[in-house]
Amino acid sequence: MPKLTRWFLKSSLICFVLALVVGVLLSLRPLLSLPMEIDTFNPAYFHLFMFGWVAQLIFGVVYWMFPRYSKDRPHRSKFLGWLTFGFLNVGLSMRVIVEPISRINSNSLWGWTVALSAVLQWLAGVFFVFNTWARVKER
Repeated sequence: MPKLTRWFLKSSLICFVLALVVGVLLSLRPLLSLPMEIDTFNPAYFHLFMFGWVAQLIFGVVYWMFPRYSKDRPHRSKFLGWLTFGFLNVGLSMRVIVEPISRINSNSLWGWTVALSAVLQWLAGVFFVFNTWARVKER
């Protein structure tokens, strides 16, 4: 199994556990009279679950198991693969930390940081598609 795949899969499992923790907190908030600010983590829950767990799990398995690009470069570009991993996780981390803050404090700096995190995640998706497209081929 390639090193990048292991990183994607382990990161996806960490995000899955974090998403479950956030989901439990969101569910328990009304029952335990927890602060209303916990509701600001609702988008973080979605992003941890869908991008952190599901997307990273898919990206890791695709990088590992899709047909070879060529004999010399089976995974096409390792650099682009690592760039995908980095942009996705930096963007996701920024989103999870900054979006709740931006919902509490409407300073435009926080809004721009959330926008930057979305751009990083989008670029990760574009890099993934670019790096994978040529591996989707007929036998």
